[in-house]
Amino acid sequence: MRCSRRQATGGLAAAVMLSGLRGASRAAGAVEVPVRTITRGPRHHWFAYYDKLQFDPQVRYCLGNAVGFEHRSPTAADAIEVGMVDLADGDRWIRLGESRAWGWQQGCMLQWVPSRDGLVIYNDREAEGYVARVHEVASGTTRTLPTAVYALSPDGRTAVATDFRRINELRPGYGYAGLADPWTGETAPAEVGVQRVDLETGEITMLVSLADILDVPFPGGFGEGKHWFNHLLVSPDGRRTIFLHRWQKPTGGWNTRMFTIGLDGSGLREINPGAGMVSHFIWRDAQQILAWTRHPEFGGCFCLLEDAADGRIEPVGREVMTRDGHCTSLPGNAWIVNDTYPQGADRLQTVYLYEVATGRRVDLGSFASPEAYRGEWRCDTHPRHSPDGRFLCIDSPHTGTGRQMHLLDLSGIIPPTTSLP
Repeated sequence: MRCSRRQATGGLAAAVMLSGLRGASRAAGAVEVPVRTITRGPRHHWFAYYDKLQFDPQVRYCLGNAVGFEHRSPTAADAIEVGMVDLADGDRWIRLGESRAWGWQQGCMLQWVPSRDGLVIYNDREAEGYVARVHEVASGTTRTLPTAVYALSPDGRTAVATDFRRINELRPGYGYAGLADPWTGETAPAEVGVQRVDLETGEITMLVSLADILDVPFPGGFGEGKHWFNHLLVSPDGRRTIFLHRWQKPTGGWNTRMFTIGLDGSGLREINPGAGMVSHFIWRDAQQILAWTRHPEFGGCFCLLEDAADGRIEPVGREVMTRDGHCTSLPGNAWIVNDTYPQGADRLQTVYLYEVATGRRVDLGSFASPEAYRGEWRCDTHPRHSPDGRFLCIDSPHTGTGRQMHLLDLSGIIPPTTSLP
């Protein structure tokens, strides 16, 4: 069964039973899971990226953003509301603050601060630059860090960051409007890089710059296009960060390399060197990365990559995970969560699980994405899991009320470890 506007127009707590996408691989199964829409119009709600902590440790609160428009680029004057849904109180929306540093694909980097009970962090803009707000939910107090952040370490003491002005110029939808790139005339400025940020003191340390990264050669050279960094993520042990190095092709588009580096600035390593193509990824554990990349034998596919010099590369799920998607692993790494981009005349986005031990794919639901959701303001589902692995939350416009957040209950597949909110 496909999910369209006609099929999902019930109340907020109504469960919509969904099954898998027609025409999926023979290896793909389909399991009906309850789906609950947890935000309401007329405003549009979404969380954005798939690699951030959306749920609090008790799985009661679910973070999100709210905005009054869609289908255009944000301007410097556009603010979004930052808030959370109380899953135990009728999916009540709770306002936490607002941001003027956001994009459609990654929001304002809103996320819970790991290992710091009741703290959330998000990016914002002040007259002199982009900043990060650290907000204590219980007291309502907020403090400000002197730079916008990208991802956090598991102990909640450190963040990694890069220049969102540069990203906004070269990859619209991922950077922030309002401040121009001061190095727009330079291809690889030394002032732009991957930085470590102390979340207590605000101290900023450069780990590697764009100028530095060009010292690592690429087959065929780099050409004359501009370079940038994005998609930073700290390893589960808090020792290293991964990031993508991208640069413009003369014919359009970009090349991509994947690197890791220690949070002390040591041990810069290219992962899958020479491939020139890496897309979505996640740390599987402190030594391995799951990513859509180019395999020397099989071409584009999901691979398990070792974070080591000349590390191993192993294809994963080639028979059933045949397209790029937003991949994560449920706790314990027995299941991979993934999705698809819109497919077919109905533009269905499928959310599914992949069981690592058996190679089995289980489709959870297919969600229609209307034609207007394309390019910079598309609405990818970006599935995010709760800490116990029982729930997924997705962004989708399939109900006909614009992008909203929807909760998928996996307890029929994954044994629950906590009670239902």
